[in-house]
Amino acid sequence: VVLLGETGTGKERLARAIHRLSGRSAQRFVAVNCAAIPSELLESEVFGYRRGAFTGAAKDHAGLFEEAHQGSLFFDEIGEMLLSLQAKLTRALEERAVRRLGDSGERPVDVRLIVATHRDLEAMVKAETFRQDLWYRLNVAVIRIPPLRDRPEDIELLATRFLSERLLASRDSKIS
Repeated sequence: VVLLGETGTGKERLARAIHRLSGRSAQRFVAVNCAAIPSELLESEVFGYRRGAFTGAAKDHAGLFEEAHQGSLFFDEIGEMLLSLQAKLTRALEERAVRRLGDSGERPVDVRLIVATHRDLEAMVKAETFRQDLWYRLNVAVIRIPPLRDRPEDIELLATRFLSERLLASRDSKIS
C-alpha cells in the first residue's frame, strides 16, 4: 500500500488503521521513519546483521522485516531512502526473504508493506531518484490523502475523535 499526502495528513494513522483492520492485526505493526535514521544505519535496522558484520556488531540483530514477520511493516518517508537501499528492498519484496548484513543465507519473511511519502514518487522515478522497479512493486494500492483544507467536512469528525481520545487518556491516567 502506498500512502501519498502532505506532511500532517495522517499517513501513519491510516497505515495503523489498515493494519488494525486486516487479517494481520494479531501480529506486529512495525514503523520506521526513513528520514529520521541516518542512511548508513537504515540498512542494518531494516535487514538486521550478524555478529561481527561491522565494528560494534557484538551480537546478532534481527531487522525490522523479521520483527514484522506476518504483520505489517511501515516505511514513512520512503522517498528519502537511498537508491542502493531501494535496490535491496526491491529484492526483499521479490524474493520474500531478507539477508542480514554479514550473513550468507536468506531468511523468509511474510509482511504487508505499507509506505508513505509527501514526495511525488512518479516524478522521482522519471528523475531517476527513485527506482522504477521498486515503484512497480509498490504501485499496487495507492491512496492519495488530501490535506484537511480540501476536506473541511472532516474537521468536526476529527475534532470529536481527538477530543474523545484525549478525554479517555486523561480519565485512564486518573484511575491509575
